[in-house]
Amino acid sequence: MAGENAETPQKQDDLQPHPVKDQLSGITYCLASPPPWPETILLGFQHYLVMLGMTVLIPTLLVSKIDGRNEDKAKMIQTLLFVSGLNTFLQSFFGTRLPAVIGASYSYVPTTVSIVLAARYSDILDPQEQFAKIMCGIQGALIVASLLQILVGFSGIWRNVVRCLSPLSVVPLVALAGFGLYEQGFPVLAKCIEIGLPEIILLVTFTQYIPHLMQAERYTIFFHRFAVIFSVVIVWFSAHILTIGGAYRHTGINTQLSCRTDSAGLISASPWIRVPYPFQWGAPTFDAGEAFAMMAASFVSLVESTGTYIVVSRYASATPIPPSVLSRGIGWQGFGILLCGLFGAGNATSISVENAGLLAVTRVGNRRVVQISAGFMIFFSILGKFGAIFASIPAPIVAALYCLFFAYVGAGGLSLLQFCNLNSFRTKFILGFSIFMGLSIPQYFYQYTTSEYYGPVRTNETWFNNMINVPFSSKAFVSGILAFFLDMTLPPKDKTTKKDRGSVWWKRFRSFKSDNRSEEFYSLPFNLSYYFPSH
Repeated sequence: MAGENAETPQKQDDLQPHPVKDQLSGITYCLASPPPWPETILLGFQHYLVMLGMTVLIPTLLVSKIDGRNEDKAKMIQTLLFVSGLNTFLQSFFGTRLPAVIGASYSYVPTTVSIVLAARYSDILDPQEQFAKIMCGIQGALIVASLLQILVGFSGIWRNVVRCLSPLSVVPLVALAGFGLYEQGFPVLAKCIEIGLPEIILLVTFTQYIPHLMQAERYTIFFHRFAVIFSVVIVWFSAHILTIGGAYRHTGINTQLSCRTDSAGLISASPWIRVPYPFQWGAPTFDAGEAFAMMAASFVSLVESTGTYIVVSRYASATPIPPSVLSRGIGWQGFGILLCGLFGAGNATSISVENAGLLAVTRVGNRRVVQISAGFMIFFSILGKFGAIFASIPAPIVAALYCLFFAYVGAGGLSLLQFCNLNSFRTKFILGFSIFMGLSIPQYFYQYTTSEYYGPVRTNETWFNNMINVPFSSKAFVSGILAFFLDMTLPPKDKTTKKDRGSVWWKRFRSFKSDNRSEEFYSLPFNLSYYFPSH
C-alpha cells in the first residue's frame, strides 16, 4: 500500500498542475503598465458609469426620508460625486496607489438615516430649514468619525493588525465583501425584469462568450473590455423607447420608478454649472451620541475596505499589499471621510466594491484608468445637466452589472484558498463557521428589524443601538472578525499550522522592503516617501 501511494516528483507535479501564484496572471494591463490613452479614457468612463449606482441610490434614499425636493437630491448627488473624485485622486496618488475607485459607502446609511429621523429636527416646520439642519448634523458626525480612520491608519495601528492576517482569515472577509451584497443584485434587477434581464445576458455574452467565438483578437478585446458601455447603451436605449412609447403609462408607481428613464427627476432639477464648496449647508453641528454611532459605522467600513483593497491588489496583478501601505490607504480614506463632512456630501465614502469587480471584467488593473475616472466624476459633478443624464440610468440596469461585479469580488476571495491547506480540519472549521455565521447573524438582525421595526438591541439611546446593530448587520464584518479571531486563538495541533493557514506565502510581504516589487507597485510619487514612509 505504501508503495502504491508513493509518487515521484514528476507525478506529484501532474497532480498539482496549478501552482500557487502571488500575482494573478491573465491581466492585460497591470498596475504599472497603462493602456493607450484612447482606451484609458474609455475605461475611465466605464468606471465612472459603474460607481454612479451607489452615488445616486444613497442620496435618493436619504432625501426620500426627509421629503426633500429633486433639487436637494441633485445637489447631494453632485457633492457626493465631486468628493468621490477628489478621494479617488488622493487614494491613487498618496494612499495605497491601487486602481481603487472611492465611492459612496452603504455602511454609513443606517446611522445616517437615524440622524435624519432624530427627534430634535421634528419641531422645525420649514422643510428647507429642516433639510439644512439635518445636513449640518450629518456633517458634524462625519467630521468626528473621520478621525478614527485617520488615527488608526496614519499612526500605524492598522498596520500591526494587518500583519496578523493570513490568507485563511482573509478569505471569509473578501468573499462576503462580494457575495454578501446579493440584495443589491437580482432582487433589484427583478423590479424591472424586461430591462434588467437583457442587461445581464448581454454583459455575460460580451465578456464570456464572444471572446471564445471571435477569431480576430482586436475585436474580441474591444467587445470584452468595453462590455459595460455596449450593454448599457443598448438596454438603456431600449428602456427609453419603452418609456416614450407609453409601455409604463398605466403601471404601478413602483414599476414606473424602476423602469422609466425619466422618473428620477434629476435632469430638470440639476443646474447647468455648480461647484460644490465646504459648509454649503451651513456650519456643522455636533452631537456626541451621533458621533459615536458614526464612528462604529466607520470601523465597519474600515474592516470591509481592508478586504476590498486586498482583492483589488489581486486584480491589478500586483503583489499582496504590504501592511504599511494598506494602513496608509486607510489613513487617506479617513481623510476622504473628513472631506465628505466638510463639503456636506450627506454620506461617507470608501473603496467601491463594484469597481473592484470591474477590474476583473476588463482585465485592466491600472491606476491611470481610475485617475481618469476621477476626472470624469469631478467634471460631471460640476456640469450638472450632463452628469444628471448618466445618473438617470434605471436601477435594474445597474443591478444587472452588480450581479457580475460582486460575483468577481467574492470569487477573488475564494481564490486565496490556494494558499491554504483545505485538508486540515482546523481550516475547514474556520472557513465554514465564519462564513455561515457571517450570513446567519446579519440575517437574524435583518429579520428582527423587519418584523419589529427596530433592531435586537433597543435602549433609550439610539446612538448606542446603532453602535451594536450596525456592525452585526454587515456580513463581511461579522465573517471577517470571526475568522480573524478564530485563526489567532485556536491552538495549533502541530508545527504545520502556519503552512495550513497560508501565512508562509505572505511572510515576505509583511514588510515593504522584503520584496523588490513593492517599490514598483506601491511607492509614492515625487519622492514623497520621505514625508510618508512606507515602513
